[in-house]
Amino acid sequence: MDPAIKPATRTFEDATPLLAAPEELRREAEKKGYLFFKHFFTREEVIELRGQMLNVLQEEGLLDPAAPLLDGIGNQPLIDGMTVEELNWNGIGTTQQVYHKIQKLESFHAVAHHPKLLGLFDTLFGERTFPHPRNIARIMLPSDKLNVTPPHQDFLHIQGSYKTWTCWAPVGDVPKALGGLSVLEGSHDTGLLGVTANPGAGGLESILCGLGYEWAETDYEAGDILIFHSLTVHKALANTIPGRVRLSLDLRFQPASQPIENASLLPHGPFEWDELYEGWTREELQYYWKKEQFTFLPFNEEIRWQKDKIC
Repeated sequence: MDPAIKPATRTFEDATPLLAAPEELRREAEKKGYLFFKHFFTREEVIELRGQMLNVLQEEGLLDPAAPLLDGIGNQPLIDGMTVEELNWNGIGTTQQVYHKIQKLESFHAVAHHPKLLGLFDTLFGERTFPHPRNIARIMLPSDKLNVTPPHQDFLHIQGSYKTWTCWAPVGDVPKALGGLSVLEGSHDTGLLGVTANPGAGGLESILCGLGYEWAETDYEAGDILIFHSLTVHKALANTIPGRVRLSLDLRFQPASQPIENASLLPHGPFEWDELYEGWTREELQYYWKKEQFTFLPFNEEIRWQKDKIC
């Protein structure tokens, strides 16, 4: 059976004990291509951000006014009236207007600079970490019109350094039924895979036939994080809980000495940093990359369509 549709046979193991054993942590990361940390952030930290993000949806009328804010229950009549184009804009699960307000949240961008998170990646990389400013939020409204994110490798979209890792963090409890993230354990060892077009986020689906790897996943709780290599194949599960919004973050990190592609320093979306920064209080979160001495690599469109690697 194609691993793209084969059900998961592995459950994540908590890598928290490895934080005290750097060499073991790096060996496990090299072996699996990902690490999972249970309750890495405090629940209170995550719920505070969740409230701010859901407040944006509430202001736009996208939440059920009769339900508690933190439950994240969608205003289904309004959502059902939205077009496929509105819901699938830029692969983030909601409209450009909503996403613009999310991108303006200082607290959203501050997560990538959390000292504990930077310390984790310093340990993994064995050197100083650079957090990409191009942070992504997924605000997946409850709708059958939404395209589920297909199996893919982040490197095709990020490029720059292969040593870039993603941190996927649920903003609230995300059981598998709500559409959490699943990873193909060990798939980073395959190198770049061939792709085919897919209407989900990113527009590309990795071709997985014959790889023989196994999917791994879990029921996430607020504060959990999953980190994975830029070549590790991963996908979103379908949201099968009626009415519930799913919130999550995609944050990316690399060794500071590694090359980078210029778009990783731009906002995610057709926005400008000066405008997004309006009202921020923490200057250290703004334009911090300008003091770096990067080697820039151009984006290579050709590697996104490697026909010779299609099985």
